[in-house]
Amino acid sequence: MPVNGDTARNADDFWLRVGAELADDLAVDAVERDRAGKPPYDEMARIRESGLLAALAPPDAAGPGMEWPTACAVVRRIAAADGSMGELLGRHYVLSWSARLFADPERAAELEADARKGQWLWAGDTGALRPHAFARDTGAGRSLVRSTRHGGGTLRGSRAVASAVTLADRFVLNATADDTGEPLVVLVAPGDAGIARRPVHDRLGQRLTDAGTLHLDEVATGSGDILGPAPVDEHTAPPFTMLAPLALRLMLTQVALGIAEGALTEAGDLSRAAARRVRATEDPGGPLATTDGDVLFAFGSLALALHSASAVVDRATAALTGSLRAGRGLDDEGRTRTAVLVAAAEAVTVPAALRTGEDILGLAEAEGLDRFWRDLRTLVVRAPAGPGLRALGEHYLSGDLGRAAR
Repeated sequence: MPVNGDTARNADDFWLRVGAELADDLAVDAVERDRAGKPPYDEMARIRESGLLAALAPPDAAGPGMEWPTACAVVRRIAAADGSMGELLGRHYVLSWSARLFADPERAAELEADARKGQWLWAGDTGALRPHAFARDTGAGRSLVRSTRHGGGTLRGSRAVASAVTLADRFVLNATADDTGEPLVVLVAPGDAGIARRPVHDRLGQRLTDAGTLHLDEVATGSGDILGPAPVDEHTAPPFTMLAPLALRLMLTQVALGIAEGALTEAGDLSRAAARRVRATEDPGGPLATTDGDVLFAFGSLALALHSASAVVDRATAALTGSLRAGRGLDDEGRTRTAVLVAAAEAVTVPAALRTGEDILGLAEAEGLDRFWRDLRTLVVRAPAGPGLRALGEHYLSGDLGRAAR
């Protein structure tokens, strides 16, 4: 039976503390690990030990798991310390709901129980959560199911995976049925001999997300591995299923905001440390804070931009949480309201985060600060603010949601 409100609040408080402790632990050697750029085996061991992998519970779970706002807060806090681990965990949380979003309720309950018991790390092709991906998905890179979606089949082809390509316990992939051309969402366990995992090395930023490519060569799939049809068209797909791309976009926005907040915090810490050194050598009894008006204005301006982004992101998070709770009872109007707020969160956060990553390089001098800028450039290069602003304008002028839903 579901937990009561007091138990849920206690659980959320507990997981927030766990997330903060893990973030503090990751921050200690973040610069060294970023410089080394090695696969995040040690980092994942820390996350597994914390219990966070299985902490995001479905709304009808019996145990005291955390809810979506808490999961977002944990991801944002970890991203402030280590952007790669924030992205890896954030993508995991979104993909861990794939069964609930795409499969029938009975199959979803089975998979979620297995995932919690085994503490599965979820990864996958983000095209599985993105409408219109199949319209662009042509050529030899396609994964093909050579059967109907009810009968299973085999998979072949390649898929780019944004995180945990070598570490994941389950992959969520898009595929196309050979016989009908139907776009599908497929669950793949990585133990098959026909699966090869190829990590990408020497990325500009987000170097520890374990991004790479998954190659499939006649990988068998059963009917239970095909979760359901993919969200190709927001006008025909069920509104609840269409929350999948919105959840991913909002989670990555949380990661970007977390990285920017971490950048500003670290730059502030470094500036205060520099001020202490100056006071110790020049004026031991003088004030600690800098009196440089330009520096004060710059820090204040960045802080205001991130506070503003946080308010919009929090509002979008509340809307998404409500839509997810509505489940299959969600209607088009509810999904549209959520989509508008997610688009607004992206449009506000992306420029604020990028500006923060760039400006701190001139506000504080220290080795390792550039990692925030590199991480943000890598993370948001696929999410410019312009399309979101145009989609919002389209919605408010014509009533059509347009690209904001995609």
